[in-house]
Amino acid sequence: MLITLLLVALLAFYVAWNLGANDVANAMGTSVGSKAVTLKQALIIAGVLEFTGAVLFGHEVTETLATKIANPALFAATPQIFVIGMVTVLISCGVWLQIATSRGLPVSSSHAVVGAIAGFSWVALGVGAIDWPSIGLISIGWVLTPLISGAIAALFYSLIKHWILDQPNQVVQLQEWIPWLSTALLGVFGVIVLPSLTEPLTNFVIEQVGFTIPAYDIPLLMGAVAAVGLTIISWRQLGDSGKTEQSTQSPLPLIPRGGPTFPNPVERLFARFQLLSACFVAFAHGSNDVGNAIAPLAAIVYINRTGSVPIDGINIPLWILILGGAGIVGGLAVWGKKVIATIGENIIALEPSSGFCAELATATTILIASRLGLPVSTSHALVGGVVGIGLVQNIKSIKFETLKGIAAAWLITIPVSALLSAAIFSIAQILFR
Repeated sequence: MLITLLLVALLAFYVAWNLGANDVANAMGTSVGSKAVTLKQALIIAGVLEFTGAVLFGHEVTETLATKIANPALFAATPQIFVIGMVTVLISCGVWLQIATSRGLPVSSSHAVVGAIAGFSWVALGVGAIDWPSIGLISIGWVLTPLISGAIAALFYSLIKHWILDQPNQVVQLQEWIPWLSTALLGVFGVIVLPSLTEPLTNFVIEQVGFTIPAYDIPLLMGAVAAVGLTIISWRQLGDSGKTEQSTQSPLPLIPRGGPTFPNPVERLFARFQLLSACFVAFAHGSNDVGNAIAPLAAIVYINRTGSVPIDGINIPLWILILGGAGIVGGLAVWGKKVIATIGENIIALEPSSGFCAELATATTILIASRLGLPVSTSHALVGGVVGIGLVQNIKSIKFETLKGIAAAWLITIPVSALLSAAIFSIAQILFR
C-alpha cells in the first residue's frame, strides 16, 4: 500500500505541475504581455503567492472536491473502486492539461476534473451517477463567463481611455482618478482574498477577547486602510515622476529591482496597479485550484487510513498541501511560458492600463459568478476580458486565429477528460479485478 500511495502522490504532483503550467499562467499572462514585469519576475512572484495560498487556504476546496463531486455514499461498499476512480481522475486531468499546455492553450482544470469524475462514475455506476445539473451549469459558464468579463473589461477600459488616456493632460486626470482606481482594485480583490486572510484574527477577537464583531468588519477596515494608503503612495509617486526626468525613468518601488520601466508616468502607475492585481489573482488561485490536483490524493489517503470512503468531510494533511503547492510552482517555472505568451501577447497587444482592466474584469466576473453559484474558469474570464479590451481599441487588433484554438480547447475539455477517464477506468477494472 505504501508503494501505491507513493505512486498516487507522484500522480498528484504531476497534475499540480500541469495545473501550474496552464492555469497559473492566467494570473501573470497580462502582466508579462504588458511589460509590467519580466517573465522571470512573474514566475518568482506567482510561485511564492501560489504556494502560500495553496498551503494556507487550499484545504477547503480540496475537502469539497474529495467528498462532494462524486457521491461517496454510492461507493461506501466498494472503497477500492473509488480509489481506482480517483487515480483515473489524476491520470486523465494530468494528460489533458499537459496536451493543452504543450499547445499554449489556456483551459480549465476544474472542468477537466469534473469531466474525469463523470467519466469514471459512468463506467462504475451508470449514467445516473453523473451530476447532470453540474454539467449544465458548467456549460452555461462557458458562454456567460467570457461574455460578462469582456463586457466589464470593455466598460473599465472605455472609462479609463475616455477620462485619462485620451485627455491632453493625462497626469492631472490620473491624479483625480487614483482614489477610485485604488478603491476598485482593493475592493474587488479584497472581497476575494481578505476574508480568508483575516478569519483567524476575527476568530481570535471573538473567542479570546470576547468582543463580538460581524465577520466582515475587519476585512472592510483593512481594505479601507489599504485603499487610502495606496492612494497616498500613488499620488506621491505620480507627483515625483512629473517633476524630474530621473524620477520618470526610475524603476517602480513595487516592482522588483531590474523590472521594466515606462517613460509614460501614467502607464508606470498602471503597471504598479496591475502587478498588485496579479499578486491577488495568484494567491486566490493557489488557495482555490490546488484542490483540483490533490483532492483525489487526499481521498485515497483517507481510505487507506480508515478503510472507508470519506462522506461528510476529511482533514487534509499538511504534506499533501505542500506537495500540491510545490507541483504548481514547478510546473509554472518550467512549462508556464507558452500559456503566458498566449494570454499576454497572442490575442492583442497589451499595455499596463489595458492589462489592469482585464485582470480587474476577471476578478469581478469571478465574484459575480460565485454569488450566482455558477462554476467559472479564470482562463475563460481572462480571455474574455482581453477580447473586450480589443473590441474597444480596434477589432482588427484581435488575433481571431488564436481565439479559435482557445475556444476549441474549452469546448472539448469535459468530453475529452471524460472519455480518457472512462477508458482508463475500464482498463484498470479489468487489470485489478
